[in-house]
Amino acid sequence: MVTGPTFAEMLHPQKINPAVRAEAAAALDADPLNPLNLYNITWRDPNNEIYHLVLPKALTGVEAEIVVIYGGRFPSGSHKVGAAYSVLLEMQLMGEVDPALHTLVWPSTGNYGIGGAFIGCRMEYDSIVVLPEEMSQERFERIRAYGARIIRTAGSESNVKEIYDEVKRLRASDPNIRILNQFEVMGNYRFHYHVTGNTIVELAGDLQRKGVGSGQISAYVSAMGSAGTIAAGDRIKQVWPDHKIVGLEPIQCPTLYNNGYGAHEIQGIGDKHVTWIHNVHNMDALMAIDDMDCLKGLRLLAEETGRQTLTRRFGIDEAQVQCLAETLGISGICNIIGAIKTAKFFSLSAEDVVVTVATDAMERYGSVMSKLRDVQGPLDEADATAILDGSFHRAGLDWVQEGSREARERWHNLKYYTWVEQQSKSVAELDAQRDPAWWIDHQERVGEIDKRLLEQREQQQAIH
Repeated sequence: MVTGPTFAEMLHPQKINPAVRAEAAAALDADPLNPLNLYNITWRDPNNEIYHLVLPKALTGVEAEIVVIYGGRFPSGSHKVGAAYSVLLEMQLMGEVDPALHTLVWPSTGNYGIGGAFIGCRMEYDSIVVLPEEMSQERFERIRAYGARIIRTAGSESNVKEIYDEVKRLRASDPNIRILNQFEVMGNYRFHYHVTGNTIVELAGDLQRKGVGSGQISAYVSAMGSAGTIAAGDRIKQVWPDHKIVGLEPIQCPTLYNNGYGAHEIQGIGDKHVTWIHNVHNMDALMAIDDMDCLKGLRLLAEETGRQTLTRRFGIDEAQVQCLAETLGISGICNIIGAIKTAKFFSLSAEDVVVTVATDAMERYGSVMSKLRDVQGPLDEADATAILDGSFHRAGLDWVQEGSREARERWHNLKYYTWVEQQSKSVAELDAQRDPAWWIDHQERVGEIDKRLLEQREQQQAIH
């Protein structure tokens, strides 16, 4: 069976066999379908530097340092490929899947499905991605390019119930179907807890050596789709107990905020339910972001007039603007706006560092930006200035809910309707998640998984 790196190697790729790592680094751009790209699942570049951007204050409008780690250099163009790999690797090591027997189904609203198509097909599994028909055209094209089949369900980003219904039908149709549900399986949580979380912890020291921050992370901000990425905050808080974990969702679909519902345009987040793997008891604040601010914010970087305005009128370095334009997608803009709100809400200073994430990049949203231009017309300097001022600088303290004991209990209780009533979890299983020990147990399984993979490698080497 095809495998890739351990959790330890994803966190510190310098631990990978140097010859394998060199071949993998060369394959990332030259041979993107090569299974060696599994060894490029890491937040670090070939020089072991963490992929990150320190945002200019002319963009953020706050004194606190806002730092974005970005996933566009992962195989498949998004860090969601790491979660997909971890989920499949664990199932394979536990003997739950076999490429000679099983078809994998990846329920998704986008990037996890793309990652699943990449991982599943590279590890020689027949793969099906189930996602809503209204997602960006670029997502469907990428899935097909990786060799997976597609089943389109009704609706858009927030129509996850329709995905679950189709998955249930598929499971009943074939005993060899295996569902890799990112919203439920703890491999997703473990990847971000261990790899993303520890990467951010180590980034704090790197930043301090460059004169940014005081050597710790004051807040971590992440929108919730599957709620895998926000799991990094659980690790960061273990290092700095006063650290703040802030979750984001769309104003147009404020499920945790006020049991709200609706469709929205921030692809990858706001899926109209509370996921099983979300440790809501560890979240310090919840904020809702307007999807139109995110679309307009991305347009500011997508169009030449917007980029020129940032450089000429606001003095942001041209190369830095170009890097932002290539690095951010819609949810990345959402996370930045949330980070600005976080800095304001917690009154953070220049010594504080707020870290957030860019899941994917502009390449996935050309069709979305084209539709926006058709509706709104051409962008001029006045429009660009208004976007920077309105969407970024004036991000306010509306739509903010602190993680009080009462709020956390309400967020937890919302899991009941999806997971107990619809997905066959028991009340006892749900109640167990209130205990921090439940989460710690899942965190500590990383070592056992790495041990199993290393033993498998030794067996394969002995055979060859």
